Amino acid sequence: MSENAKLTRGSIPGHLVSQTLPMIFGVAAIMSIGLVDAYFIGQLGSEQLAAISFIFPIGVAISSLGVGMIVGINSVVARALGAGNDHQAARRANVGIVFAITFGLLLAGLLYLLLDPLFRLMNAPDDLLPFIRAYMNPYLLGFPLLLAIMGFNGVLRGQGEARKTSYVSITYAAANWVLDPILITGALGFEGFGMAGAAYATAIGWAMGLAMAFVLLRRTPIPINPALLARGGRAEPVWAILRVAGPASFSNAINPIGLSILTALVAAQGQAAVAGFGAAGRLQSFAVVPLLGLSGSIGAIVGQNWGAGQRGRARRAALFAGGFCIAWGLAIATALFAAGEWFAQAFTDDPAVIEQFARYLSIAAWGYAGYGLLIVGNGILNAVDRAGYALMQSSFRVFAVMIPFAWLLRDDWGSDAVYGAELAANLVGGAIAMTLVWWILTHRSNETPQ
Repeated sequence: MSENAKLTRGSIPGHLVSQTLPMIFGVAAIMSIGLVDAYFIGQLGSEQLAAISFIFPIGVAISSLGVGMIVGINSVVARALGAGNDHQAARRANVGIVFAITFGLLLAGLLYLLLDPLFRLMNAPDDLLPFIRAYMNPYLLGFPLLLAIMGFNGVLRGQGEARKTSYVSITYAAANWVLDPILITGALGFEGFGMAGAAYATAIGWAMGLAMAFVLLRRTPIPINPALLARGGRAEPVWAILRVAGPASFSNAINPIGLSILTALVAAQGQAAVAGFGAAGRLQSFAVVPLLGLSGSIGAIVGQNWGAGQRGRARRAALFAGGFCIAWGLAIATALFAAGEWFAQAFTDDPAVIEQFARYLSIAAWGYAGYGLLIVGNGILNAVDRAGYALMQSSFRVFAVMIPFAWLLRDDWGSDAVYGAELAANLVGGAIAMTLVWWILTHRSNETPQ
């Protein structure tokens, strides 16, 4: 066990709090970007708000592929530290950062080539495509910067440096907060760029976040050392990362892919339904921030203890995390159910959009506890090198529950079928996730950590 594996010692609840609280602030900062974007874009008009509703699930999907890099790097670094192999942790960290940047370049190029066909597949009207292109072109140009940040954050998370990762997230979110009103709607005598301004603000924020990540990683025991790339074969660290990052990337992307399909289905109900669904989805993303923070922090805690052979500590971490997901999910669902229309009025004054916004929250919010169990369960499975199980359960949730539910009931229920599909998928997915996690942590406790 390495001296740098600090999460293998001390109180499990204490580690959950100390690792999750900074992650909550970091995730909240990231999610606030979507809310701030939606607010200022909403001032441009309902067409622009509808356009960003089509863009949102695609942005989440490609970012989720990048989150798989964080998960993969986090997992291999945490387990190597837990096993006492600091050199292996450092090599995997440096290879992982380079690999993340390369993946970002390839993904941005591929999406640029498929831009129009992809949004037409989502039933985006032709009159919205110019707004979509205006945003997506500069967004994709800056996208490799985000993947570089994710590579650095994966190394920081694996060391249990949740506070430092939150500094990175807050840095690029704060830049976005300041730049959005200037670059979207205009300020201080500047006219603004409209939809494109939101993407410019995001890309500049990413550049600032990357600079912060570089500085912070240099202050940790794992060095940024390109020489480590040439020592030994590069196949081992790449394969170790890919074994987790590959399934984790698709597992993280499956939910927004499902969301994209739901957006296409709700589009048949009219532009107001799309705008309400998209804006409420932004609020939902913010409401589940503590659950997302916990899903990000649980991997280092379970991974280090799993690597060190301390399986009882890993199980206790899973139990505490599951209990929090249920408590927070029910509490926030109650609040959103009661105040749905009030929240809607912060985004728009269109009565039809407000009605759809509030209707979505009154149905889908009751599945947030299940969603928390799902994403925390996936974090645990990825941490113990069982990313394939996380991918299977995420796939089942979307393709066997969410999409069939919405498709079969759309004619009779209208937009409610989409909202109900999300509720059913989260309840089923959460139950499966926790059952699978407990089976893995209990019945495979004698396996040798990898």
